[in-house]
Amino acid sequence: MTTPDKAARRVLGACAALMVGALTLTACGGSANAKNDDKNAGDSAKSSAAKISISAEDGSTGASINTTGVKVSDGKLTDVKMTVAGAGTAVPGAISADGGSWKPKEQLERGTKYEIAATAKDSDGRTEAAKSAFTTVSSANSFIGTYTPDDGTTVGVGMPVSFRFDKAISDQKAVQSHITVSSNTGQKVVGHWFGAQRLDFRPEEYWKAGSKVTMKIDLDGVEGANGVVGVQKKTVTFTIGRSQVSTVDVNTQTMTVARDGRTLKTVPISAGSAEFTTYNGQMVISEKFAKLRMDSRTVGLDNAYDIPDVPHAMRLTTSGTFVHGNYWYNKGNPPFGRQGTSHGCVGLQDVQGAGADTNAKWFYDNSIVGDVVIVKNSPDKTVSPDNGLNGWNMAWNEWVAGSAA
Repeated sequence: MTTPDKAARRVLGACAALMVGALTLTACGGSANAKNDDKNAGDSAKSSAAKISISAEDGSTGASINTTGVKVSDGKLTDVKMTVAGAGTAVPGAISADGGSWKPKEQLERGTKYEIAATAKDSDGRTEAAKSAFTTVSSANSFIGTYTPDDGTTVGVGMPVSFRFDKAISDQKAVQSHITVSSNTGQKVVGHWFGAQRLDFRPEEYWKAGSKVTMKIDLDGVEGANGVVGVQKKTVTFTIGRSQVSTVDVNTQTMTVARDGRTLKTVPISAGSAEFTTYNGQMVISEKFAKLRMDSRTVGLDNAYDIPDVPHAMRLTTSGTFVHGNYWYNKGNPPFGRQGTSHGCVGLQDVQGAGADTNAKWFYDNSIVGDVVIVKNSPDKTVSPDNGLNGWNMAWNEWVAGSAA
């Protein structure tokens, strides 16, 4: 059975509040000149030793949404105000404990004009002031990559790191070289480009169970195409859980679930029919749904089916292959597990409502995103490596050949 891709990816930078990186500071523009406001008698001719630097020069465009901030030398900041120009909306921020810097609490918006006014004092109390008005990089001149998995998650041993960029990347080497993925087990991790907008990372073999993986994204200001720069800067970490690999044998219509090399259970399944065969190959669970509507019209099968509440559905391909519960199995057919009757999915015995203790519920409860499902002995072809998170179906030398770094 098939259904449209509903993959949910997380966009880094556009909506979420992010940690602001180290300030990249430049000299202030013309309106950020020192102003001696010290009113003390005898000091009126002396300028403040404090020197303020604002990260975005006055009048600049294309400013970073990550590294905006204020820094002072030979003094301490006393006040910083940042607003959205025109609207006057305040941008929350905080001066550091030592008074040496200020940064916004949240990432800035793209294509927005901001104003910063800052004051500082030196050790003698003399005041320095600076200001800057600038515009951040526009959406048209920047790119963002949605990625999986999420920070802080635990995933199965087959889970690759996968980026999908919202614009075509022509300088793939520059972009890939600013994304690093590493494991604390020392497994070598290599990136592979599927076209101009997708970049996946994986080791040669499945991740080692229990390992910690770190992804460092340093794309802020990196030119990915002519006049188009990245805006993302973040470190993401995730954990590899236990090793679970389930093998579907179409010849026997069974699925054997193995965890950490030990068989947990063998259950009957219903694979694709002779007309709608199931892909062979290694497939990775990318999404889980307790209940999901599956409509054949969304995948070009006219009115073959429209089931509003398919229970215990787990996505295996972008094109719509799932392993899922089946409560509508025709009782007039041979017993469940004797023949394939699906439209390409792997069906497990279930009941409507997903509430009973069934094989489908057991498998759903014992699976996590990133677990591997291998299908063998199907008359169909091997699933394409870019159809879902299924790059394991590509030989390692071919995978490495698709790296730009």
